[in-house]
Amino acid sequence: MSDHLAGISWRRETESFAYQEYNRTHVWRFDNGAEVKAAAAPAYLGDPACIDPEEAFVASVASCHMLTFLAIAARKRLTVDAYDDNAIGHMEKDENGRLAITRIELHPVITFAKSVDVDAETLGKIHHLSHQECFIANSIKTEILVR
Repeated sequence: MSDHLAGISWRRETESFAYQEYNRTHVWRFDNGAEVKAAAAPAYLGDPACIDPEEAFVASVASCHMLTFLAIAARKRLTVDAYDDNAIGHMEKDENGRLAITRIELHPVITFAKSVDVDAETLGKIHHLSHQECFIANSIKTEILVR
């Protein structure tokens, strides 16, 4: 139904290509012209000032959940004034003993308009439906929990 493009560019900036020495910094380029400076996670010798793929993965899941939640709320005429989340991705060994982001915890805090009253059960149902309809969640095997 649609294609989503991302260009990745890396150039060696060190004389040595030894594991401990080569640079991990690279650029992500998107079809709208946006560029993001990225690197390996600091634990893997990346620049902590850059976005790492693991952070981007967690942000992608959280963003998709939020956008799906907002679409559902809008269709239900439940006006949302603010949506904040501090998502956490847990990297650990999977069932095959390989490192993976095995769990992502979403911690959304939603502020509805003053005239909107949403009980905990309805909120839970919207989150459940958001998870079911989220394109990214449907594309991965990582467990996603809404806390």
